[in-house]
Amino acid sequence: MAPFQACVRAPFCTIGVSATDAHVTGIRYLSPEVPALAPKRNTVAYLACVQLQAYLDDPAFAFDLPLKLAGTRHQLAVWEAMQAIPAGQTRTYGELAKAIGSSARAVGGACGANPIPIVVPCHRVVGAGGSLGGFMGAREEGFELSIKRWLLAHEGARRA
Repeated sequence: MAPFQACVRAPFCTIGVSATDAHVTGIRYLSPEVPALAPKRNTVAYLACVQLQAYLDDPAFAFDLPLKLAGTRHQLAVWEAMQAIPAGQTRTYGELAKAIGSSARAVGGACGANPIPIVVPCHRVVGAGGSLGGFMGAREEGFELSIKRWLLAHEGARRA
């Protein structure tokens, strides 16, 4: 198993949390068979678990976690723009691209490289016409797109 400091059970999978003593550094969607893992001696991982559970209980919950996002200048701009999308709303890859002066394809690449999904809500970015677009590199129905579909439905997103 990857070096997760905690794992949270969700209705759609297990969520692995990577964290230092100061920042959340990664979130990964794991198989539902992966067991929960309580954080041990890591306050940030504990805080992440508490906030992830709060989001699962209330889709309008606003995350307030210390994040360490490492990426290119473009990726950081996309991830910042994604964090401004309110729960229950979506933006298309093209709309996000226009807002930051980029291209839809480049925004899609940055979404795919997002190291902290849910908190940095790449699931709120959809294809033109309301299609789900890609998610975790997948374009066909399966585990990955079922997660995106669940998250959008959980938030009551208009383009789910």
